[in-house]
Amino acid sequence: MLNGKRIAVVMPAYNAAKTLEGTVRELPEIVDFKILVDDFSSDETVGVAKKLGLQVFQHGQNYGYGRNQQTCYREALAAGADIVVMVHPDYQYTPLLVTAMASMIAYDVYDVVLGSRIIGGGALKGGMPVYKYVANRLLTAFQNLLTGAKLSEYHSGYRAFSKDVLMNLPLLENSDDFVFDNQMLAQCIYFSYRIGELSCPTKYFDEASSINFSRSVKYGFGVLGTTIKCRLQKMGLAHYRFFSTAGRKLMLDYYAPTSASNTEDEKRARVLS
Repeated sequence: MLNGKRIAVVMPAYNAAKTLEGTVRELPEIVDFKILVDDFSSDETVGVAKKLGLQVFQHGQNYGYGRNQQTCYREALAAGADIVVMVHPDYQYTPLLVTAMASMIAYDVYDVVLGSRIIGGGALKGGMPVYKYVANRLLTAFQNLLTGAKLSEYHSGYRAFSKDVLMNLPLLENSDDFVFDNQMLAQCIYFSYRIGELSCPTKYFDEASSINFSRSVKYGFGVLGTTIKCRLQKMGLAHYRFFSTAGRKLMLDYYAPTSASNTEDEKRARVLS
């Protein structure tokens, strides 16, 4: 705990058996709940997670990175977390920063904290491909211009959120794919949550997960679309459900306790029906 706040680390996992133990071993002692959601891995991710003593939740099929996060946040809040930190189990981001990120929320400095690979200039040193670095900088400049925010990057997967943020963002309206991250951050900006950043070293290696070039292009176009929609919504020229209060109300039902026998699809169908 930190300042009376219970901390959960959630790990959205897909074929992370080789890197999971190294990630978990570096988690700080302040973490109250260690939760892994497996998105139908084909390796030994679930077995390794159970041996490490994690709370494990399994999807019955591969839903995608965005849907995995939704399950992560639901189970963290059901466990009683006040602050939720997402740590990728591929060991690309150091878990040693969990305490610093959670502290910024626990002491009410920010509502959302991002681990930035850009601050400190460590992205390229850590092995980030040049084309990804260039795309990151161009997309970030575009997003800052249209949203009015001043972030160093929008594309880090290392993030911490307060309970209030997770309870109120209309996350069920977001994509099941990688652009979920960007939609979530655009929602945080639109609903005026306080966003902080800290420098985070990163490392790229063979076992670390990374989307290929074609999926990166798809993600990039998704980012452009999300940013333009955010701008239009803020100007009152259009209205989108993933910025709507109706979408926010759905989350309260999604987080409500349900039977343990419910499948992921059954839980979503109950809320969306």
